[in-house]
Amino acid sequence: MKYIGKPNFEHGTAEKLGVLMVNLGTPEAPETAAVRRYLAVFLSDPRIIELPRWLWNILLHGVILRIRPSRSAKAYQEVWSEETGSPLLSISRQQEHALREELTKRFGDHVQIALGMRYGVPSIDDAIAELEQANVRRMIVLPMYPQYSGTTTASVFDAVTSRLQKTRWIPELRFINQFCDHQGFVTALANSVRESWELNGRGDLLVTSYHGIPRRYLLNGDPYHCLCHKTSRLLAEELNIAPDKIRVVFQSRVGREEWLRPYCDETMKNLPGEGIKSIDVLCPAFSADCLETIEEISGENREYFEEHGGERFQYIPCLNDRPDHVTFLGELIERHAQGWPEADVARDIAKVNDELAATAHRAHALKEAMPAKA
Repeated sequence: MKYIGKPNFEHGTAEKLGVLMVNLGTPEAPETAAVRRYLAVFLSDPRIIELPRWLWNILLHGVILRIRPSRSAKAYQEVWSEETGSPLLSISRQQEHALREELTKRFGDHVQIALGMRYGVPSIDDAIAELEQANVRRMIVLPMYPQYSGTTTASVFDAVTSRLQKTRWIPELRFINQFCDHQGFVTALANSVRESWELNGRGDLLVTSYHGIPRRYLLNGDPYHCLCHKTSRLLAEELNIAPDKIRVVFQSRVGREEWLRPYCDETMKNLPGEGIKSIDVLCPAFSADCLETIEEISGENREYFEEHGGERFQYIPCLNDRPDHVTFLGELIERHAQGWPEADVARDIAKVNDELAATAHRAHALKEAMPAKA
């Protein structure tokens, strides 16, 4: 096997804590060819589509990649910015910058953060290479998915460990599975809702829309469905609202297979008939606004609601780079770094430098003591 990674290590070099922040990914351009390349990688992930590979490859390359890219490209064109490109990548970069500043406050210059996308660029491989070049010896992986699912969080684990299998000197590794029930996350969600209510008024119902997965995955043991309901329950408690004032729905289903219910689009069409004409909609499974929140929820599903008699549809943006969200992520990283030297922010830096110098001196002495080549 050909190993990759930083080839030139020097004793005495300061080690760092690395944070690998990962989100789903995005095409490089809102064009059919770029979307086809992106979907080919995304939909080839066995964590996403749990079907026999031979069967799925026939469907994927024979049907889906011939039809879906052009449709998706049109949707991406509606949310794409000439200045910043994909909203998911642009917002993820903002999060990376804000979290870097937050972590620097907590760890000083002993921390390095890199952004990687599970599909597309910047890749997870490139992000890990960036951390290696910064001499990261301890790494925390932060998938930006609040609720665990095999389709998202576990897929990130697959990609990270696959890259590390080709690394000669792997770092110590800690992996954050989910954070939807952490108080800081719930508080940030509640703050975003309260601020929207204060600015735009409050609707009759708060709808929390989560990305769906096939129901079969739930029956096979994926906890995502339960974690979504837990998120909404904790949010309702934080907002002090009755259970009948909040509703969980699932969006983005594709194909003919049954997915998690209730479906978002069907709910939007039915709510006005229930006498609910004013709603607020939040997407707590998304850490950053993207195609699924901007085009699908704030666009397509808004139209469903209004076409069937809805009068007020208020979309509440994702947490994105809100200060309370970034502060929570910093606290989360610090909690997971406990026991590692970088977490001891009160340590004596001069002592650390002396230890590094001593390490370099011992390494040099060992090198001098090695027998010369014959």
